[in-house]
Amino acid sequence: MTTTGDHILDGRSVLVTGGTGSFGKAFIDATLRTTAATRIVVLSRDELKQADMQRRYAGEGRLRFFIGDVRDRDRLRRAFNRVDYVIHAAALKQVPTAEYNPFEAVKTNIHGAQNVIDAAIDEGVQRVIALSTDKACAPVNLYGATKLVSDRLFTAGNAYAGGGAPRFAVVRYGNVVGSRGSVVPVFRELAKTGTLPITDERMTRFWLTLDRAVEFVFASLTSMRGGELFVPKIPSMRVVDLAAAMAPDARLEIVGIRPGEKLHEEMISASDARSTVDMGSHYIVQPEFEWWQKERLAATPVPEGFNYASNTNDTWLSVDELRELLPDA
Repeated sequence: MTTTGDHILDGRSVLVTGGTGSFGKAFIDATLRTTAATRIVVLSRDELKQADMQRRYAGEGRLRFFIGDVRDRDRLRRAFNRVDYVIHAAALKQVPTAEYNPFEAVKTNIHGAQNVIDAAIDEGVQRVIALSTDKACAPVNLYGATKLVSDRLFTAGNAYAGGGAPRFAVVRYGNVVGSRGSVVPVFRELAKTGTLPITDERMTRFWLTLDRAVEFVFASLTSMRGGELFVPKIPSMRVVDLAAAMAPDARLEIVGIRPGEKLHEEMISASDARSTVDMGSHYIVQPEFEWWQKERLAATPVPEGFNYASNTNDTWLSVDELRELLPDA
């Protein structure tokens, strides 16, 4: 183990819900490599993925594995025992799946969020970071709608906790390069056919790497006071440029926007802008609570009518930059 100095997790125990997912694995790997965390708990439903992770980190005494579901409040209470910090990454994330199984998405993404909040309060957890998505901003599909409700639950959890611990905050970001279910593995497989389906030539998305997502969660966990929605400043990309980066010789087939899909994504709406401040490297959407003292943040309010959207972003990735960011097959 190597450490990079004082870290928010040094000497602490941390639990990750959805710990065997793309973000969870990256977060746990970074925690093991760069922090002196004393105990790292992996909570997930998939026993095979946990067994694979146990083999990968054979002999690592700081890891603990819990089979469990965020739908099960009693299991969460047991798992959260003696845990200082919780990173809530578990969710049903596939848009078509959520549309076809709406109640299942509600049970995991909304009821599960409430269970995490209750268990964290009951077990004396100090801080909780919940992962959100750009689809939760002005949602047009059920997945985004459930994540918006989740975001609001975690923000309100600070009042629900009665002004003491735990403190709750939310991190919202865009598409993660190469994560499970993302367009990258789909394009990589379809590129073998010589044709890539493109929903719309104008489509844009926010884009960041798993490493950047983990770093942002570490930073947000360190600086949070409770109630914030943290939004990183990340680049945008055009989907046609991603196709060119992955398969420059492939034919593009325009198939049309799917139900529940936006042409462009946004992470801060004009309505949210009234409570948003610019922190330099990121934005913070501040909670609308009487106890939140907005003057405490040494930051610049965003302009009236501000909207942080993938098509009006200041920073864009070129075809060459996208190619460099793509994970190995």
